Amino acid sequence: MSKKMQILPDDEHNQLLLSNVHPKDWMNPEPASKYNLVVIGAGTAGLVTALGAANLGARVALVERYFMGGCCLNMGCVPSKAIIRSSRVVGEIWNAADYGVKVPESPEVNFPQVMERMRRLRAQISDHDSVARLKSLGVDVFLGEGHFKDRHTLEVEGKTLRFKKAVIATGSRAAHPSIEGLDDVGYLTNETVFSLTERPEHLTVIGGGPIGCELAQSFRRFGSRVTIMQRNVQFLPREDPEAAALLGKIFESEGIRCILSANVKKVSVANGKKQVHVFSNDGDEIVVADEILVATGRTPNLEELNLETAGVEYDVRKGVVVNKYLQTTNPDIYAAGDICFPYKFTHTAEATARIVVQNSLFIKSKKHNSLVIPWCTYTDPEIAHVGMYEKDAEAKNIEMDTFTRNFKDVDRAIVDGEEAGFIKIHVKKGKDKILGATIVARHAGEMISEITLAMVAGRGLKTLVNVIHPYPTLTDAFKQVAGQYYADKLTPFLRRLLERWFRWKR
Repeated sequence: MSKKMQILPDDEHNQLLLSNVHPKDWMNPEPASKYNLVVIGAGTAGLVTALGAANLGARVALVERYFMGGCCLNMGCVPSKAIIRSSRVVGEIWNAADYGVKVPESPEVNFPQVMERMRRLRAQISDHDSVARLKSLGVDVFLGEGHFKDRHTLEVEGKTLRFKKAVIATGSRAAHPSIEGLDDVGYLTNETVFSLTERPEHLTVIGGGPIGCELAQSFRRFGSRVTIMQRNVQFLPREDPEAAALLGKIFESEGIRCILSANVKKVSVANGKKQVHVFSNDGDEIVVADEILVATGRTPNLEELNLETAGVEYDVRKGVVVNKYLQTTNPDIYAAGDICFPYKFTHTAEATARIVVQNSLFIKSKKHNSLVIPWCTYTDPEIAHVGMYEKDAEAKNIEMDTFTRNFKDVDRAIVDGEEAGFIKIHVKKGKDKILGATIVARHAGEMISEITLAMVAGRGLKTLVNVIHPYPTLTDAFKQVAGQYYADKLTPFLRRLLERWFRWKR
């Protein structure tokens, strides 16, 4: 049996969570003589692969050294969205006066209760990814450290698993930046921040990517003084510059101190407080904090797998090397999710897992480079995107037309008081082919799927303009953007021809 696991704080909710994702009394089964598929890692990619294969009748073993459900359930999507929901209530209260509702000037946030709610909901959801559920669906679950013994054999906790095909789905973890004094002083990552039971008075966030931005805004709304440091010239450096700039303005309006182009030189302690020494365009300064949250990216979980013995090539920064079929350099071993894919999202982990089930068990035909991948950062407002950015098109010498609709001109956004944001859709120049889109809105993550569906189906703005959207909704903006596309088609010459035709018809 694997080493003792613990999730803090040790309350009833985390005890329930642990009983589902790594039960202390679990005994690994006796292995089958040979498995159709052995899956290493029980995060989203591993779970979807194992369950998909088992549902098709394959004999499947699933190996997990830590917690079933992986990062998403235990320290990622589920806990973060639970506390984001609480922080949005605070945001609503801050703006209540604008809606004619009188509330206390300083609403009191019960931070321990916010975190208790998160733990309760996480434990409730954990049944979906539990050892017991996987076992009931025909998967042999092995808890412990797995490593390859040869090209077709895996060993876990003294048991030997022989396989025809295997899938590496060990995921990724928070990257630990090389900053002088950081390890000595101590810091939080997404793996530890959700264990907090007391709100830090001053939280300093190093990293302005999705995790850093989401948690910076949440903790500010909970009452912490928040400083966020980003080494680039904008937050969310991958995103549309206009979207990132809008988010930065909202952060500052909510009282978050933003330091861009920041170079964190070292971390120290003085008078019981953590000190972050940072250089930016404003010069050198020391930012004092009670807690430091580091959110500077992800690193693949490759250690202890013994990949060389299995004939699997890898890169310590990028992960396992795969081809377009998600096949490794050992043709009988595949990979899925964060361990091999540059887009490290739960939904891409699921998508790559479905590709792997098809390719490993049946005909090798599905390719990951055909995926249309949306994503969303769950700040308030959210920033969602799919397809190309303008910079991507420029790099590939693709000419495009861009059509934008600001929500300050959309009726539902006006009456909801959610005018900060826009929809921006890129199409191939002169064509009705959608290349990409960015949405900044309160529920942009829900809205982006309409554009994603259109792109997957090969449909363009002509289709969107003919879709009847309920009025008033934010999605009515899609039709308005499509209307701009048709207005752009109405050239002065064509307009003169139409005017002559209508005069003739009178």
